[in-house]
Amino acid sequence: MIRFLLACLLAGFGLASAQTGTLEDEASARRFHALTQELRCVVCQNESLADSTAPLALDLKHEIRSRMADGQSDDQIRAFLVERYGDFVNYRPPVKAATSMLWLGPLIFVLFGLLLLLRRSRRNKNSISSQSIEEMR
Repeated sequence: MIRFLLACLLAGFGLASAQTGTLEDEASARRFHALTQELRCVVCQNESLADSTAPLALDLKHEIRSRMADGQSDDQIRAFLVERYGDFVNYRPPVKAATSMLWLGPLIFVLFGLLLLLRRSRRNKNSISSQSIEEMR
């Protein structure tokens, strides 16, 4: 019983001492989480760095933590990762010539699909109208 009380007392002191630095720790944890949510895992490709458990993602998370501890800003950390892995590492890559296909590619495919549908529907109308004219004769 005494051991239990002593353990609870020590645990209480541990929690109290841990709470003194929680504001900065929570802020850096939120910053870390926000940054890793905005970055893509280069191995998984469809997962954020925060969600990925790939070995490279774990290494990158460690690298981000150490750069944060060194006092680097989010922009400096992003610039390092972009320099190393390219704009693909960003979920929202910047608009520039090298990333133009990322931004314009989906639009081009949609327009091409609409063009094909329009041509096909015109062809069907022409074939239907020519069939009905032939039937009238």
